[in-house]
Amino acid sequence: MQKKSSKPIIVITMGDPAGIGPEIVLKSLKNPEVYEVSKPVVIGSFDIIKACAEQINLDIEFSLIDSIDQANFQINKIDLISVGNYTFPDIKLGEISSLSGKASIAYIQEASGLAVSHEIDGIATAPINKESLDQAGFMLLGHTELFSHFTDSPNVSTIFLMDEVKIFFVTRHLPLLNAIKAINKDSVLKTIVKADSTMRELGYDDYKMAVAALNPHAGEGGLFGDEEIKHIIPAVKEAQSMGIRVKGPIGADSVFHQALEGKYDCVIALYHDQGHIASKTHNFYGTITATLGLPVLRTSVDHGTGLDIAWKGIANHKSMEKAIITCANMVNKIKKGK
Repeated sequence: MQKKSSKPIIVITMGDPAGIGPEIVLKSLKNPEVYEVSKPVVIGSFDIIKACAEQINLDIEFSLIDSIDQANFQINKIDLISVGNYTFPDIKLGEISSLSGKASIAYIQEASGLAVSHEIDGIATAPINKESLDQAGFMLLGHTELFSHFTDSPNVSTIFLMDEVKIFFVTRHLPLLNAIKAINKDSVLKTIVKADSTMRELGYDDYKMAVAALNPHAGEGGLFGDEEIKHIIPAVKEAQSMGIRVKGPIGADSVFHQALEGKYDCVIALYHDQGHIASKTHNFYGTITATLGLPVLRTSVDHGTGLDIAWKGIANHKSMEKAIITCANMVNKIKKGK
């Protein structure tokens, strides 16, 4: 499809309608900067998002469209592709339900279709609730897995963006015991190689990578665990022999701080909370995720659905705002690199 201007078209999925998703999307689209860098289109349910705008006293209009080429991209008049027959009375605010899960999936599936048909340049997602997805009968409980499934994209990678630092993960949504079992030379090396490829895709040819340790003090030569000796060090050495500028393992209690001070451009975290705790402690609302390997780039907030404060007008929307703006900027950076 021929694009109307150089600004990328970014679709924004509304997330779980029973949570803060509708509110933070609406608030984000009141910021003129979003329209300065992108052409945003929301995918959600008209009755629900309209009810949310009224409840939080937000003065905003909606333009219901059936396709991207009908959008006008005007601030204070949100272009909305309304999906499904989901209405506000049926969605119970602040509650986990199969209906909210089904609605969340419908928005993701619609965005995936637009990505596959190359009608859009990027996707920014509001939070979904894994318990609601489970009640709706979906075994794939994460955005990354769902987009991978709906777009038939098996080789995706998700990274954290913590200021200028990128964080990659060897394991993600696994119980900690299972995550430790999954950390071996092959999985660490594979993540290093994928991270190297991703950094280059993003235009970083001269960068420095670090691998976090698993055990205290990187195992202290085997005194506090031997995973570093058996798996992590061999993976790092092999990656170095391939020409990748990577160091490690470096104690997880210091490597993220070192990266923020400029010593490293990206860090390999070994499991979910290792990277999440570091980034969210540094800047909870400034941390977002990005997924590559889909037909288009996808970014997302990195916080939950906030069911306890849904539609109360108090949800912080800065992460959603940043996800949209970052998506647009990253799309432009990737295009320039090609």
